[in-house]
Amino acid sequence: MVKITNVDENSLAHQAGILPSDYLISINGNEINDILDYNFYLAEKKIVLKIHRGEELFDVIIKKKEYSDIGLGFQTFLMDEKKSCRNKCVFCFIDQNPPGMRETIYFKDDDTRLSFLQGSYVTLTNMSDNDIDRIIKMKTSPINISVHTTNPALREMMLKNKNAGKLLSYMKRFACAGITMNCQIVLCRSLNDGDELIRTMDDLERLYPNVSSVSVVPAGLTCHRQGLYPLEPFSEEECGHVIDVVEDMAKKCRKKHGSRIFWCGDEFYLKAKRPLHGERYYEGYQQLDNGVGLITSFKSEFDSALADLNRYNTEKTRNISIATGEAAYSLIASMIMTLKVFCPNINCKVYKINNHFYGENVTVAGLLVGRDLIEQLTECDLGDTLYLPSVMLKKDDCVFLDDVTPSELEEKLNVKIRFIDNDGSEFIRAILDE
Repeated sequence: MVKITNVDENSLAHQAGILPSDYLISINGNEINDILDYNFYLAEKKIVLKIHRGEELFDVIIKKKEYSDIGLGFQTFLMDEKKSCRNKCVFCFIDQNPPGMRETIYFKDDDTRLSFLQGSYVTLTNMSDNDIDRIIKMKTSPINISVHTTNPALREMMLKNKNAGKLLSYMKRFACAGITMNCQIVLCRSLNDGDELIRTMDDLERLYPNVSSVSVVPAGLTCHRQGLYPLEPFSEEECGHVIDVVEDMAKKCRKKHGSRIFWCGDEFYLKAKRPLHGERYYEGYQQLDNGVGLITSFKSEFDSALADLNRYNTEKTRNISIATGEAAYSLIASMIMTLKVFCPNINCKVYKINNHFYGENVTVAGLLVGRDLIEQLTECDLGDTLYLPSVMLKKDDCVFLDDVTPSELEEKLNVKIRFIDNDGSEFIRAILDE
């Protein structure tokens, strides 16, 4: 049973007499508990909604087009509360946040519904057999799974959850039901690497094509790990070895299945000081959100836009600056140098920001905070406008991770600030002020 908070004017629900504050009990006799139930059972052309209003309990019949909406709104996106994570992963990034940040920073979600709706990765440890049955019944696909290892005992140890060892049995059930799975492996030095990584990749390869893609990324380690499991970052040589192991498996998969299935995150290549692959290698960037091929994609978009510069005013004079993290600094600096060949009136300084807040092991722009920008840019020549990657801001709020707002940053640095999305063509458009 879920509370209805809004009924769109002139919608089918409004015409049927449903009111805000009514409660939705079921659709076509199926109990409604959350957004997955609602979307699945709403798909029919004829639906019977059981409504609770005050002391009344009655049915509302609505005829509509298949899959069309009826105009109901609910208190939350999921129609109930997010499911919090029950794990205590040895590599959990949230546990590595310093104290004193806003409360939402410390919330760990592990909600399978968000995997379907927003692409989040989930561990499946907070799911019952009934939950698995519901996913199979609804044919909800794809599902994004944080695997890390398929060794049951090792997974229970890494996630500190006695249910963690059930993963492979769940995944086999999904595969038999035809559900597509995208997976990630957060690699921890001396835990799930080496032979354990090979074992995990072997297990996942056997589930192809239902296991469609797998990213292998290094665990993010901040300087706030006091009292946590002792993890060490991979060395340059060790990063190279991980790449070799994953690429060897990917090569075999390519020959056997026509797809590599397995990819290392860009961070491994950067730390190993190895060149990144070209666009074709990533087979449509199936793991882009996990940082697999992100740099290649950005560079490819930039090159395509560069070939179409006649759309822009290349003679325009600009005095600007860009700040980014260590990982992207070399790429951004080289792009500006390339752009200046075609647009000589652009004066753009690129600044590399070191992450003092989270520590030197964290090099991505998305984890830079306002206070580090203020500290390291205060005495710099920033020109008329400072451009920053939009990933520095929290997704739903216009604020940095440390609660500094863009307007506060503008005031501290005395410069206009603009944000650029992670898109090479948007990068050129912004720099040329179009």
